[in-house]
Amino acid sequence: MKQYKNILVNALVNLGDVVLTTSAIALLKKAYPQARITMLVKPVVREAVENNQLIDEVIVFQYKAKENSIGKMLEMVKDIKYRHFDLSISFDRKLRPALLCWLAGIPTRVGPDKVFDDKPSKVTWLYTDVMHISHDLNTTLQAETYQTIVREFTGLKDHAEPVFARITDVAEKKAEELLSRLPQTEKRIALCVKGTFELKTWPKEYFVKVVDALATDYDAAFFIVGAPNDRGYADEVIAAMHQPVMNFCGETTLVDLAAIIRKADLLITVDTGATHIAATTGVKMVTMYGCTSPDRWHPLNKNARVLTSREVCCPCTVRANECHTNPKPSCLWHITPDMVLNECIALLD
Repeated sequence: MKQYKNILVNALVNLGDVVLTTSAIALLKKAYPQARITMLVKPVVREAVENNQLIDEVIVFQYKAKENSIGKMLEMVKDIKYRHFDLSISFDRKLRPALLCWLAGIPTRVGPDKVFDDKPSKVTWLYTDVMHISHDLNTTLQAETYQTIVREFTGLKDHAEPVFARITDVAEKKAEELLSRLPQTEKRIALCVKGTFELKTWPKEYFVKVVDALATDYDAAFFIVGAPNDRGYADEVIAAMHQPVMNFCGETTLVDLAAIIRKADLLITVDTGATHIAATTGVKMVTMYGCTSPDRWHPLNKNARVLTSREVCCPCTVRANECHTNPKPSCLWHITPDMVLNECIALLD
């Protein structure tokens, strides 16, 4: 097998996907153990891959259509060309990173014929090697799709799990400081209550019922984690609670988040990027899936339990349909508090 020494990985995807691509990078590192691996990512996910044992350097892609000129794109081409990569691998099949690699003259440019949907794309014309993905995307874990790209190119047969950034001493101290605000109890239970859109967000009323039941059966303290933009919604959830719940949304970096979740006895979460960060810590977790399917987005964690009502319309592929105006979409409301509570009790006991 030909060895490559300087590899660029393109992953201009959202947080959860970036975490999942690290499973494929683990395979890449196994195939080319002496290679230097650089990852091209969006600014908001930089923390997820910096200080990662698999990744030597991170390049942040700052492109914004209304702000960036062709000149700035050419500057990035010049930078990539200067680094003398001998291989690029795309996990996103997006035009701009593929174009950057082509213009920079990277001699071997690898990408999939499909990765998020089955639609053909002319972006593959910019690859020297197109990897065929033969499995059904909707019934295969997304991490496996990323790994298939590497397996098809390298010939490896192995499987791997995602690897998150190292948890630093600073993150450990931050987690301890936040947890010190909680009452002293036997259990610490984390909640992630808001998805990236409404059809991922489990009902507030259901969270209240689960917390009430767990507070009755266990000596537990509760806290909510999430992004800064989640804080207002988390406050609304807390206002409906009958138990004290702390709001830590926006008070953690991504590495802090991993540190604090690792110290929890249980995480109850919706399908979001934090779910996949949490999975890398091995925490016991229950995840509720609304319009998305755990067949594709199941967290890679042996302590994870997933719940879905498996509606006939799931996974939802039409964003502008009647469910987005329905106050009680079936995919969310059919996952009952009792279903979640049963899984929580099984894990805690």
